[in-house]
Amino acid sequence: MIKFINASFMYEEISEVGEKEYRAATGIKNINLHIKEGECLVLCGVSGCGKTSLSRMINGLIPHFYHGSLEGEVLSKEVNMSQQAIAKTAEKVGSVFQNPRTQFFNVDTTSELAFGCENLGVAVNEIGSRIEEAVEKLNLKHLMDRSIFELSGGEKQRIACGSVYATHPDVFVMDEPSSSLDKSSIIQLKGVIETLKKMGKTVIIAEHRLHYLRDVADRFVYMQEGEIKSVYDREDFLKLSLDALTSKGLRTLDLNSLKALPVIHHERKPSICIKHLSFSRGKREILNIESLALFQHEIVALIGDNGAGKTTLAHCLCGLEKFKGMIEIDGKVQKNKELTARSFMVMQDVNTQLFTESVAEELLLNIEKPDKEKVDKLLKALNLEAHRERHPMALSGGQKQRVAIASAMMAGKDILIYDEPTSGLDWDNMNRMSELIRDTEKNTLCTMIITHDPELIFKTCDRVIHLKDGQVFDSYPVDAEGVEKIKKYFIE
Repeated sequence: MIKFINASFMYEEISEVGEKEYRAATGIKNINLHIKEGECLVLCGVSGCGKTSLSRMINGLIPHFYHGSLEGEVLSKEVNMSQQAIAKTAEKVGSVFQNPRTQFFNVDTTSELAFGCENLGVAVNEIGSRIEEAVEKLNLKHLMDRSIFELSGGEKQRIACGSVYATHPDVFVMDEPSSSLDKSSIIQLKGVIETLKKMGKTVIIAEHRLHYLRDVADRFVYMQEGEIKSVYDREDFLKLSLDALTSKGLRTLDLNSLKALPVIHHERKPSICIKHLSFSRGKREILNIESLALFQHEIVALIGDNGAGKTTLAHCLCGLEKFKGMIEIDGKVQKNKELTARSFMVMQDVNTQLFTESVAEELLLNIEKPDKEKVDKLLKALNLEAHRERHPMALSGGQKQRVAIASAMMAGKDILIYDEPTSGLDWDNMNRMSELIRDTEKNTLCTMIITHDPELIFKTCDRVIHLKDGQVFDSYPVDAEGVEKIKKYFIE
């Protein structure tokens, strides 16, 4: 159905003297691949390996939106995709991007589900039936008639999937679709992919989380430095050991195989005390936490389903929301301005907090005295040395994530909060980040990680706080009993 014939693409960038440059290291090269009709194909590899670029050649964003040097052909039913108008391609290819905010055009969820159909000129009565179908298939009823701005990251991702589903394309291209999803939403996503396959749709997924795709993918395409290195049938890919996967920078295929770090018991005193904390939007209560203590130099995983209040709690800790109740640090009640001054949060959408013209400048933005040695150390530790002079917005999603994390570590704040820090990160870079977080533990009062990633929890965290419906459902250390609780939550 889709054929890549000697396809190569190098992104166009503008140099400091205003001249065009083409960066071979940030594109793809020598791609020869045949994607069959009705096939589910998974593109995998480390951050920046070319997965997203390959998907952009399928949905027409390359070369119509991303400009550069294009060679070879990408054919869909013998039609050259690069020579076809992108509006024509959109009739057959639907895309779900890693950051769903980039594909929203409305302020409410129901209108967003209708938007793609309206663009394609679908009849009004047909649009209504398609919305109903998308709501049913993707279990979106509770998200209808809601403000886009009030949704959690995972809820936004589900609306993006529903909007594309409603347009009835033949080909679905998904870039890191699980990056912001909780475990139940991932199960639903898997169900959607299985449904699409039964309908004869072709599904191409660029992904780091592989465990939920082990039973649904037909083939896995492993990419490295812009090239296809291996193509595996499902059976052959599942035979790869965990060591073989991690040697390629890939995540686990089996969450049951995960093991936590040995537990080291520290005598910790409470450094942050949350009392009678509540927060509402309109008539909808988001948080209602009677009491919660965060201990000195502790790394806490904040887990819970999408919409449980995790990000809202983090915003309260950073002084970004006007909440009821109090937050004390070392026995002193903190005002919002004081919380903001003492905290740094890496947001789920890192595009909103990248401001400078280069990666190196971004790391220096939040500190008074430049520390070149520390910058060099962090860039090396997070595998960003080669990109130090590049514009942050020209990087891949995983690379942007690492830049934001490095900026947080440079800031030297008392409270560090990471909201889904491993979205877009491969195995190697997740390990690098985990080691750095543990290294900076002694310099912070508390580190909080909002995550749906059990691999990160097992490698990094001391304790888990489980939110449910805006309340603390459970709190426990990552010991033998805690490991079983984590597995039960994420796997069962």
